[in-house]
Amino acid sequence: MAKADRPDLPTSSARFNEERATYAVQGEGTPDLDAGIAAIREVVRTLRPKPGVYRMHDARGDVLYVGKARVLKNRVANYTQVDRLSTRLRRMVSQTRSLTIVTTNSEAEALLLEAQLIKRYRPPYNVLLRDDKSFPFILLRTDHAFPRISKHRGARRAKGNYYGPFASAGSVNTTINALQKLFLLRSCTDGFFSRRDRPCLLYQIKRCSAPCVGRIDEAGYAELVAEARDFLGGKSGAVQKKMEGQMAEAAAALDYERAAMLRDRLRAATFIQGSQAINAEGLGNADIFALAGSGGHIGIQAFFIRGGQNWGHRAFFPAHTEGLSEEDVLTSFLAQFYEEVPPPRCILVDRVLPEAELLGEALASSAGGKVEISMPQRGDRKRMIEQARRNAVEALERRQAESGTKAKLNRELAEFLELAEPPRRIEVYDNSHIQGSQALGAMIVAGPEGFLKGQYRKWNIKTAQTDDDVGMMREVLGRRFARAQFEDSDREGGMWPDLVLLDGGKGQMSAAKEILEEMGVEDVPLIAIAKGPHHGREGREVFHFPDGREKLLPVNSPLLFHLQRLRDEVHRFAIGAHREKRSRAITASPLDEIPGIGPARKRALLLHFGTAGKVRAAALGDLQRAPGVSATVAQAVYDFYHPSG
Repeated sequence: MAKADRPDLPTSSARFNEERATYAVQGEGTPDLDAGIAAIREVVRTLRPKPGVYRMHDARGDVLYVGKARVLKNRVANYTQVDRLSTRLRRMVSQTRSLTIVTTNSEAEALLLEAQLIKRYRPPYNVLLRDDKSFPFILLRTDHAFPRISKHRGARRAKGNYYGPFASAGSVNTTINALQKLFLLRSCTDGFFSRRDRPCLLYQIKRCSAPCVGRIDEAGYAELVAEARDFLGGKSGAVQKKMEGQMAEAAAALDYERAAMLRDRLRAATFIQGSQAINAEGLGNADIFALAGSGGHIGIQAFFIRGGQNWGHRAFFPAHTEGLSEEDVLTSFLAQFYEEVPPPRCILVDRVLPEAELLGEALASSAGGKVEISMPQRGDRKRMIEQARRNAVEALERRQAESGTKAKLNRELAEFLELAEPPRRIEVYDNSHIQGSQALGAMIVAGPEGFLKGQYRKWNIKTAQTDDDVGMMREVLGRRFARAQFEDSDREGGMWPDLVLLDGGKGQMSAAKEILEEMGVEDVPLIAIAKGPHHGREGREVFHFPDGREKLLPVNSPLLFHLQRLRDEVHRFAIGAHREKRSRAITASPLDEIPGIGPARKRALLLHFGTAGKVRAAALGDLQRAPGVSATVAQAVYDFYHPSG
């Protein structure tokens, strides 16, 4: 049985044919190999020998696997040859009840689409890039007479030059600090820049040239910006040589103050180059990847080289790699990694990848030219690969040691809290408010590998008294588990907790127990953590059980430290969310309530009248005379404050 389906697809530079269809057969929700094979055979009969992407779905419609193929008909048909499938793939086929097919113009386009869909759906049978948060870049703006240098994450919408990626926020912050000393570029916002009437502290400590107050003219600042672009673009040697000549000239002219300033700038350049973990001189723009495998786990070490400078390194530990070759894991990892990070023209890997040419072809469009993926055989590049491989091995060993410690803590946690088995999903809850104002509830999630920050949640308190911590906890848990019952009633989606920790004492425990019993949820373990008789003293926490029992842990217990860390993390998240909510409330304006009044018009009204109160009291003619406010907008504002009748 077949039915038309046109799923929303992520935006891509590749163009895909509009031929999309979902094919399904009826079957029970439980795994059934025969039903899975029947569903696949139903699809194979309708396929043509074209490239594309296929998605396998279970009985609930959840995506099990995303795959790409040069010839869809042949690739999908392979799943019906059960004797040739691994145990893992047999399990996947047994859960399959429908497929979605998307044809593409080429296998390279299929590879790009596959990476997009894996990132979107995170299927359980695909290799997943766990650490997929965005990388920081350095942004040098071009839309201002005195361009600003700053750290940037996310979509690259602002006009300017982007340099990166950097491995971490720490590495980009360190580089920006050194660049400020080297080129004296401003880092302040345009609003701060326009309001200055005297230099700020950065000028005093020689990290800015103070263009805001005219200490440098536009031409002089433009020269600094050009030097910064050259330095970040790989011409650091030429920039340093130029500064050395200027310093010598200043010293010869007895201008020792300028000579000292240039000397300090040269030291900043030396600092940037001296902080490199590897010597990447002459490599230009390149990324280096090396893979290490041990005990069924895989670690991938990445080095980011831009302009011949090492901009940091990071280790990644992809998930769902069981039963796959290391070459396939690395290929899938690279496709997902470059889904958001712009690829360089040169990618060095520590092994031959069978699909290297195809992957390079797929990445060429976003790189703006040919991308070469190669395994160096000799020279400096081979030495870089070897260093990356050593880092990969060491990172994986550290990861396995940490995982062993976490597994032991989870076993001890299960024993202490009397759980049937170590919890795989722990949810921790807390409330935050100041004398009842801006109250909210917060939840953090921890798994076997650490915190799952993408699954953190917060709730604005709606019904409970905002000075009633117990009532707020009751509301938060009620809303959380009502949604869980609605969206995942059979508990197969992996979103039900194996343990719920509450920040509080007997009151919070009673409220949680009562609301869950009312909802028919009686099998989720609940534990409340209170400070104990000596409030504020770490190590005296009391653990309250639903049956009224209380337990303590030794002051120096590693398990206690682990539980304290969970509690501290929910404190941090709740307080941060509350601070953000307060900030929004402080900056809110009565003008926000007027329909059709956006930030620009609100700003224009406030600049002209001074306060929201004066806007409210203004006559229609006065509103119409405000700069940037049309007659229609003026009428809308006037009518809002002076309704007819």
